Amino acid sequence: MKKSIAALSLLGIALASSAFASEGKTPEGIRHLDHVFVIMMENTSFNQILNNPNAPFINQLAHTGNLATNYFGIGHPSLTNYLEVVGGSNFGVQSDNDSDWHSTSCATNLTTGVANTDNPPSPSICPISGSGTDAATPAIDSTNETQVSFLNNIDGIQAIPAAEHITGKTIADQLVEAGRTWKSYQENVPASADSVNYSDGVYSNLTDFSKITPVMNPPLTSAGIVSLYAAKHNPFVYFQSVQEGRNPELSLANTVGFDGANGLFGDLASGKVPAFSFIAPNQCNDQHGRGNSGPFCNYDPVSDGTQAGLNPALIQRGDMTIKKLVTAIKNSPAWSEGNNAIVVLWDENDYSLTPNINKVALIVDTNYGANGKTSAIRYNHFSLLKTIEAAFELPCLNHACDANVQVMSDLFGSQHDKK
Repeated sequence: MKKSIAALSLLGIALASSAFASEGKTPEGIRHLDHVFVIMMENTSFNQILNNPNAPFINQLAHTGNLATNYFGIGHPSLTNYLEVVGGSNFGVQSDNDSDWHSTSCATNLTTGVANTDNPPSPSICPISGSGTDAATPAIDSTNETQVSFLNNIDGIQAIPAAEHITGKTIADQLVEAGRTWKSYQENVPASADSVNYSDGVYSNLTDFSKITPVMNPPLTSAGIVSLYAAKHNPFVYFQSVQEGRNPELSLANTVGFDGANGLFGDLASGKVPAFSFIAPNQCNDQHGRGNSGPFCNYDPVSDGTQAGLNPALIQRGDMTIKKLVTAIKNSPAWSEGNNAIVVLWDENDYSLTPNINKVALIVDTNYGANGKTSAIRYNHFSLLKTIEAAFELPCLNHACDANVQVMSDLFGSQHDKK
């Protein structure tokens, strides 16, 4: 593998982000991209996935594509990181709580400046909108992921202060404003994502089991649903603009499944894919796991940050899923049209206690330029958002504008590189 390493030593320094954020100038340094496919995986740290024998395709992709070796999730739990990838902020949300769907009377966390957390318990999340102050990211977190006592955010050293003037929007809003297209492809989402918090593709939190006859003994209940689709992995649906859908290009209709003519594989087969595709496999295929779905999708038996503590079937399922997705993308007519990039990343490490850090893998595979590179430059979820915004000529958003957040030109290719 070629080595293109520019090490940035920041250990031992608690970096401060800008106290003010919103939309800034358009980032530079990345060539124009026509299509970006972001595949989001779950709860596996860098050292758990790299050189894991149960993930042969992922490791092959890490060698043939471009690998970030010093890339960090921001906080915990999942939803926080998903929001940061697409919106450059946690928007005051530091939990996996459900949305307070379509509420017009609640106060957003941006407005109140009070974080939505696991501990103390918080109510459903008010649809994100407007502007205000997000939640600070401490170096060590004791308010979330109640399975454990203390978790390292980022590297356990860096802290990010709360920022004022955070704008309650995502890259989806920006793309629509610029006349570009986007979709959130969610495996096993029902035909409509409206008010759905979890689903197996047929049954969901909206199902009235009393209407299923004859009544079984014991009766069917929502507790039996395997939560394959989870809204916490579909960050766009937490925003008021998407829930209201006043603009048909920015609505819940942009969330579709993997199957069907208008789903992911149908779009790839036809070549009619949006500029930005956010792809979330279901919770058995994204290496997250579920506790009520059998041994091949069960949670990791031990949460200690090691490969030995993982459920090997989950890792293998995720590997096969990535292979299927990447193969379908590269077989699509859209892949050969213009400059395109596939990004595979993990949202955070698992629930493991400190001193494990929140370093995860990120792989970039393009249909242009050189591949087979590694980068030791310090990046995080804000860096990914800033890079995609640069590729689509969009202004930086929220913490993607922070001075210490760099575009990933060594992994995506500089705008000055030869085609």
